[in-house]
Amino acid sequence: MALDVLVIGGGNAALCAALMAREAGASVRVLESAPKAWRGGNSSHTRNLRCMHDAPQDVLVDAYPEEEFWQDLLKVTGGLTDEHLARLVIRHSATCRPWMVKHGVRFQPSLSGALHTARTNAFFMGGGKALMNAYYRSAEKLGVQIDYNAEVDEVELDQGRFVAAGVKHKLPDGSVRRERIEAKACVLAAGGFESNREWLREAWGQNERGEYPADQFLIRGTRYNQGVLLKHLLAQGADRIGDPTQAHMVAIDARAPLYDGGICTRIDCVSLGVVVNREARRFYDEGEDFWPKRYAIWGRLVAQQPGQVAYSIIDAKAVGRFMPPVFEGTKANTLPELAQKLGLDENVFMQTLNDYNQACRVGTFDHTALDDCHTEGVTPAKTHWARPIDTGPFYAYAVRPGVTFTYLGLKTDETAAVHFNQVASPNLFVAGEMMAGNVLGKGYTAGVGMTIGTAFGRIAGTQAAQAALKEQGHAVA
Repeated sequence: MALDVLVIGGGNAALCAALMAREAGASVRVLESAPKAWRGGNSSHTRNLRCMHDAPQDVLVDAYPEEEFWQDLLKVTGGLTDEHLARLVIRHSATCRPWMVKHGVRFQPSLSGALHTARTNAFFMGGGKALMNAYYRSAEKLGVQIDYNAEVDEVELDQGRFVAAGVKHKLPDGSVRRERIEAKACVLAAGGFESNREWLREAWGQNERGEYPADQFLIRGTRYNQGVLLKHLLAQGADRIGDPTQAHMVAIDARAPLYDGGICTRIDCVSLGVVVNREARRFYDEGEDFWPKRYAIWGRLVAQQPGQVAYSIIDAKAVGRFMPPVFEGTKANTLPELAQKLGLDENVFMQTLNDYNQACRVGTFDHTALDDCHTEGVTPAKTHWARPIDTGPFYAYAVRPGVTFTYLGLKTDETAAVHFNQVASPNLFVAGEMMAGNVLGKGYTAGVGMTIGTAFGRIAGTQAAQAALKEQGHAVA
């Protein structure tokens, strides 16, 4: 019997699509390019979902209304977002959790010290790995066929209509078996191109110093997001959205592994101190806004510095006020000693720190609020949480750009359809990182990637089932 819905991808958006399509009565097959042990893509590294709510809910305190969520998104994207689709995602976040619970997902309150998120973000019990395991268990129970080590490198189209996918099945003995899979509808949810080193290098190019910044990037998530499907669809004329250099990029520990370091590689003390580049100079306001709204711009900022490296500097007063990194920082009893240990020009470093310390206007320090501790007469300014770095011991963490996911993607609409020459495909849909650029032109706020993936995954699955069953002449339940 012909397959109704083919889902290409194996992360949160893909499984949400598969589950919704199956619940709507469609037969569903999922193709995950990773081996079973590495299934789930970047979703396995996540922790939470940003949720709109008008009153306290189980694990969420107070309220986080639609307008505040929208303003938060507007601020971090600088207006580079589709308001209609963004509000669709926001409203969806208010209603998706009971469905998630039905499929085995469990939530817990925000962790103590986890970036001011108790009001805005619902945390997954057991993290993203547990979330993905729950979805896979539910999919298998519902009769969804799941193939691992199955990389799609070709999509057959007929005037914007999906016909079939060409798949490479990697077998245990190292050989490859090819398969052509026809389906009445298809959902693309195979991630961005963040693990494709050549594409990153091409997108970022060479800077004025003759460096190729992308050569220094670390990839926080899966090595399997090569962007093969994205490149293939763009080459076939799918409408695109987004800048290939824009991404969720975090300043992460420079000692992190090349792939799959995940959330534990993040350095969260930036807002409590200062950040200097290799020339020992500050380059951005460390206290511009709450860390959940700013942590994902720091990777890009560091990418623009010499050697794509920077150093987050704190003193003893900051210790215990942020989630401690996995690796210990460089420690010194004096600031000149710290400069020496970091290999930075001691005179420039001390000039930078002295200028900053003298510029601090300390009021009432409160890291849970946008407090009145700020600088005057120094560039760049530090808008909040500015306190002199004067109490030993002192600590430094070397950071490099950590790419989570890229924002170049396929243009879509409220039905999650892929567009060709501004015309919506009748049976090809997209969700997750492959379309996140419709909502995220730049910037990020904690948990919104999972919100986009969940909202559009569920929409894409429902629409794909309707398209497939309509072709059969069946009514969709």
